[in-house]
Amino acid sequence: MTALRAEEPVLTEHLDVIVVGAGLSGVGAAVHLMQKSPDRSFAILESRGSIGGTWDLFRYPGVRSDSDMYTLGYSFKPWASTKGIADGPAILEYVRETAREFGVEERIRYRQRVVRAEWSTEQGLWTVTVERTDSGQSFQLTCQFLFMCSGYYRYDEGYTPEFPGIEDFRGQVVHPQHWPEDLDYAGKRVVVVGSGATAVTLVPAMAEKAAHVTMLQRTPTYIAALPAHDLVARKLEGKVSPQTAYNVVRWKNILRTIWSYNLSKHRPHIMKKMVRLGLEQALPKGFDIDKHFTPPYDPWDQRFCVVPDGDLFKSISAGEASVVTATIDRFVENGIRLEDGEVLESDVVITATGLNMLVLGGMQIVVDDREVELSETVGYKGMMFSGVPNLAAAIGYTNASWTLKCDLVCAYVTRLLNHMGKGGYDVVTPLWSEPELPEVPFVNLASGYVLRSIDKFPRQAARAPWKLHENYVKDRLLLRHGPNEYGELAFTRLPRAAVTTG
Repeated sequence: MTALRAEEPVLTEHLDVIVVGAGLSGVGAAVHLMQKSPDRSFAILESRGSIGGTWDLFRYPGVRSDSDMYTLGYSFKPWASTKGIADGPAILEYVRETAREFGVEERIRYRQRVVRAEWSTEQGLWTVTVERTDSGQSFQLTCQFLFMCSGYYRYDEGYTPEFPGIEDFRGQVVHPQHWPEDLDYAGKRVVVVGSGATAVTLVPAMAEKAAHVTMLQRTPTYIAALPAHDLVARKLEGKVSPQTAYNVVRWKNILRTIWSYNLSKHRPHIMKKMVRLGLEQALPKGFDIDKHFTPPYDPWDQRFCVVPDGDLFKSISAGEASVVTATIDRFVENGIRLEDGEVLESDVVITATGLNMLVLGGMQIVVDDREVELSETVGYKGMMFSGVPNLAAAIGYTNASWTLKCDLVCAYVTRLLNHMGKGGYDVVTPLWSEPELPEVPFVNLASGYVLRSIDKFPRQAARAPWKLHENYVKDRLLLRHGPNEYGELAFTRLPRAAVTTG
């Protein structure tokens, strides 16, 4: 190899599009780009060493989605099983199979974390600083368009509150996000601290081996049982094509979710009665539903939990698990002491206390030498940010399957890129024209993980296209069939000499 002379510049690789993240949304973005914008060069940068994102990271017992796979699955690849509520390994294999089937694997560059992206209006491109997570080395790439598919959870750190006396506890403390492969809880007393989706998944799964599992919660969560296997999918199996069956069940579940959410927001007393009736049928007679399963807030003020085939309720009814609603005083040698003085004796404590949110993977964004604070921007169609050129983010729903919104966003991004190509545009920027920022948060949930970080996220307004509908039908109309598809976007052509081509 001939050594470069000192005066010879080191060329930076240029791509039309850089996709950040090789999880569920990143793989979907790649398929959309390959199918609908095939002339665009792109690569996926993944900070971890494997594909799958969330579904590769979480390894705790029973890990599963609380969204059904007919809506969490891709629109272009039918979910082949009648098991609608799928476990983590099955979802991970679905993502990997999709990547293999559509040729996405060779586009992924592993152990490459994007730490900084600098936009130059003069050049019409992003300069992206990438850090190798295996060696620590840094390098730069350039691209015309940056597509963030990194979700909004912090993968390297879960949330654990300060527990007084935790150093006194003689047992083992584990956060679900960092599950040790060698954890042996068979025949042991387990306390799961928390009441969200992770906790209600862990309790029945661990109860199969543990001596007893206690779910210790400060505040109850709305929980409802759904069949693990979809009845309509079973009836359609073998009678129509897999794609037709998938589409029917997908739309059935989309409309059911929208109906349930709207009922919760507009007639919460009716939803409360329906949930209560389900609990009365699933739990032992005399169980204190008011104390343990009746939250002090309305349905969907926080995320609603789903348990397939009522497995949590079955574990409670069998005496394998129990629920304690109380406040922790401190950890002691043999367990957790509550405020009333009772000690929950335990050998293993699982802190299912939540996740940390991280906007755009923690990447630093600079536009023309000015660092961008995303909290000072307004979200355009829930996917772009005011004043930030040539950047989109696939951010899913909080009240429905993540992939439903991401699929719409990916399709929109490809149409936007094609529109720019046909019109000879180099730059597209959402422009918020009003003098003041709106006050509405980007994610309108009162869950702890949201409230801890929402001040770092963009805002949303009360009108489209700056409003998040959290409704697939409305978003489908807005993002696919809107009469003014590119309203409030500014398109710019740069002098040809300034444009970098791949």
